[in-house]
Amino acid sequence: MNTQTTPSPQFYLTAPAACPYLPHEMERKVFTHLVGPRAAEMNDILTQGGFRRSQNIAYRPACESCRACVSVRILAQEFEPTQSMKRVLAKNRDLISTDFPAQPSSEQYSLFRHYLDHRHQYGGMSDMTVLDYAIMVEDTHVNTKIIEYRRREEGSGLETRPKGELLAAALTDVMSDGLSMVYSYFNPDADARSLGTFMILDHVRRTQALGLPHVYLGYWVHGSRKMEYKTRYLPQEHLTARGWERFDPGTLETKP
Repeated sequence: MNTQTTPSPQFYLTAPAACPYLPHEMERKVFTHLVGPRAAEMNDILTQGGFRRSQNIAYRPACESCRACVSVRILAQEFEPTQSMKRVLAKNRDLISTDFPAQPSSEQYSLFRHYLDHRHQYGGMSDMTVLDYAIMVEDTHVNTKIIEYRRREEGSGLETRPKGELLAAALTDVMSDGLSMVYSYFNPDADARSLGTFMILDHVRRTQALGLPHVYLGYWVHGSRKMEYKTRYLPQEHLTARGWERFDPGTLETKP
């Protein structure tokens, strides 16, 4: 009889730091390492429990006095785009999306750098080097893809990468119950395309095609204007103290 036990993940707590979303709040995170043969299984379990992945770390908020961060997932099989979302899809009919193994490229980093310099000049990722970017993409022990969005170009054939300008990219985990959008970025000069919205809609389409139920969007932060967009993709569920519950935007039942 085998009496060996499977090692359990060890969890750690960060020191308090200024919250990047809400002024006058302090944040703490609980985290663990995603390594070894059970990394993909643990990533599924932890993501379904409200964790997010960054490289080989899974983390979630553990703030003492604030519960503004709420995990959000779209119910992909029930999702229907709004009229404004349909217009976004129409604007981007000339784009082609292709997924690849999680491997970085200089072209990706150039776009990533352009995005940070225009949208997140003072954010925590603003000083990331090409090596930092490579680690962000490659340092994964789970099933991770990099999805590229390019302007369709005549003459594209069976090249390793389709021809055409790279306009956006998304680092995405493929899980047992759907797709988790780890990080996405786009050309800030193409504002009219609403590429952030388009990438989410494309992930819903991909999840529907896989026959899976969920697209994980990370955290909606109640009170943060730059996170309001996440509640537009309905129907969706929010993780509450009672578990995953269907979100009603009219009553904001998930208000912390």
